[in-house]
Order: sequence, then C-alpha cells, then structure tokens
Amino acid sequence: MTSLLLALIYLAFISLGLPDGLLGAAWPVMHPELGVPMDRSGVIFGVIALGTVVSSLLSDRLTRRLGPGRVTAISVATTAAALLGFSFSRSYWALVLWAIPYGLGAGGVDAALNNYVALHYASRHMSWLHCMWGIGAAAGPYVMSAALTGGFGWHAGYRWIGFLQVGLTAVLLLSLPLWKNREAAEPGGEAEKALSLPVLLRVPGVRAVMLCFFCYCAIEQTVGLWAATWLVNARGIGEVTAAGYAGLFYLGVTLGRGAAGFLTLRLSDTRMVRLGHGLIALGLMALLLPLGNTAALIGLVVVGLGCAPVYPSLIHATPAHFGADRSQAVIGVQMASAYTGTFLMPPLFGFLANALTVELFPWYLLLLLIAMFLAHRVLCAKTEA
Repeated sequence: MTSLLLALIYLAFISLGLPDGLLGAAWPVMHPELGVPMDRSGVIFGVIALGTVVSSLLSDRLTRRLGPGRVTAISVATTAAALLGFSFSRSYWALVLWAIPYGLGAGGVDAALNNYVALHYASRHMSWLHCMWGIGAAAGPYVMSAALTGGFGWHAGYRWIGFLQVGLTAVLLLSLPLWKNREAAEPGGEAEKALSLPVLLRVPGVRAVMLCFFCYCAIEQTVGLWAATWLVNARGIGEVTAAGYAGLFYLGVTLGRGAAGFLTLRLSDTRMVRLGHGLIALGLMALLLPLGNTAALIGLVVVGLGCAPVYPSLIHATPAHFGADRSQAVIGVQMASAYTGTFLMPPLFGFLANALTVELFPWYLLLLLIAMFLAHRVLCAKTEA
C-alpha cells in the first residue's frame, strides 16, 4: 500500500507540472485571438503566483483540519476546474479570473505533498518527486503543440490537460483510505493550533530558509526566462541555437534530480545543497569568464545540474531543521517565499537589463547565489544541522 501511495504522489506531481508550460507555449497564438498585447501574459502569471502564495500560507491550517490526502484531492480538483475554465474562455479577463483558482490549487498541492514526502519518505524520493514535476512541465508544451498543429486550437490543449486533472481527482478521491493510517500517526494534527506567520518568523532559522527558497527560485526562473536573450544579445549566438540551449537548462534540472535521488543514498541533505551551490557557481564561472560561447552553453547546463538537488533537499530537511510538528507550517512559508522570488526577481532583471545592459545576467545570478549560500549557512548554524 505504501508503494501504491508513493506512485500516486509521483503521478500527482507529474500532473502539477503539466499545466506550467501551457501559457508560454500557447501565448503567441492566444494574445492575437484575444486582442491583447503580448506582455499581458504577465498579469495572468502574476495572479497565478499570488494564488500560490496565499494557498501556501494557508496550507498548515488546511492540512491540520482536512489531512494531506483531502487537501491534495481538493487542490487538484480546483486546478482541474480552472484549466477547464481556461479552455472555455473567450476573453482575456475570463482567463485572469480563472487564474485565481489555478494558483490556489497549484499551491495547495505543492505544499501538502512536499511536507508529506518530507515526513514519511527518504530523501531520494523527494528528488525523484521533483523530477516527476520536470517531466510534467516538459510534457505540457508538447500537448499544447499537438493541439495547435492538429488544428484543434489552444482551447483544446487546456481542455485535454483539464480532463487529465479530472481523472486524477477521481483517483485521489478513491485513494483516500490509503492516506488514513499515516495521517493518524502524523504530528501536528487537527487538535493542535496552526502556527501563524508572526509566530513562525520568530522560530530560529525560518527567516534564513525563506531567503534560501526566495533566492533559489529567483535563480531558476531568471535563467529560464532570460538565458536565451542573454545568449543572443551578449554572446551573439543565433536565436534558434540560443533557444535550444536555454531549454537544456531545464533538461539539466530534470536529469540532475533523477541522479540526485541516487546521490542521497550517500550524502545528507545539507551536503546535497552545498553540492548544488558548488555546481551553480561552476556554471556561472563559465558564463562570466572569457572562455568562448561553447563554454557558456555548457555553463548553462551545469547551472541546471546544480539547481537540481537544492530545492528538494531543502524541503526534505525541513522536519530535521524545525521538527515534524512545525514542518507543514514551515514548508508553507517556504513555498510562499519561493513563489514570491519567482514573481519578483525575473521581472526585476528585465528592468535592469533594459535600463543598463543584459550582460548583467551572470552577475545578477551570482549575487543571488551568494545570498542563498550565506542564508543556508545561517540556517544550519541556527538549527544545528
């Protein structure tokens, strides 16, 4: 039964990743049809991000009351409804409205499942869990591409993924008995009071771990959004080549997480995070030093490999750092910090690149890496881990 539940959690994380690439893949077709400027996708993205922050902060209260199984099922159902809403929308503002439940559902799944795996499974499963997310995130654009090239339109791409989420919701509802035995033994149950944000911020190490997640997601999303632009404008690489190598960054993240699962058999979560920091630094050196374009392209892949172990290892270490009774609350604020970094920092780099120069790209990433490295040292010192 334990293996069946773990397989279901993996499936849920593939499902979580599937919608993430749909908007970017379909937007070139969507915005002319909707009659809005190209940059209006940022509003939809921002509403989704805000929803994930809100649901992440509420995850402790909801999980204590309902349990992780019910929270996961309800969150996936909410995401499914939002995706089907996208598929039937004929106006831009309808998409903005449906982005609200989309973000709330995605954040709920993320926080609940991350804490459940951190409490009940070995570190390798956390790495493989996030590898499953990468598989879903990579597959989503292919589903949308099939809908567009087949003449079905972007509505069909969202509808297909929405129906998959409806099917997963049904499976999750049927599987609720599988969660009960573990939920009964889980610390921090319904009888205990949920921890408020002011209380959490006074816990030693919480501010530091929030900064770790903020900086990590800022790095990942800034590379994903701006790497191709930097390669074209700063290195003179052709647009097609640049787009391909920028995509390899995510391939590096996904493959790296698959490999990280095996490395965790020998290395602790703390050492995995430090290994990731070292690889990111190595990759950034290849971008900063005058080593040629080939080295820069390889450097982006190495940055992806370095990113791979950081996020899952930080999450898995949460019960060890803060205790199992606080882990759901802390993971909630960690997810909120991560989504805040995703929302704020890539646009900030865009502003700086426009005002100054896009060549600041590797320096911007290096500053974020230094901040994350120092925050992790503070975290380990304050929690004696």
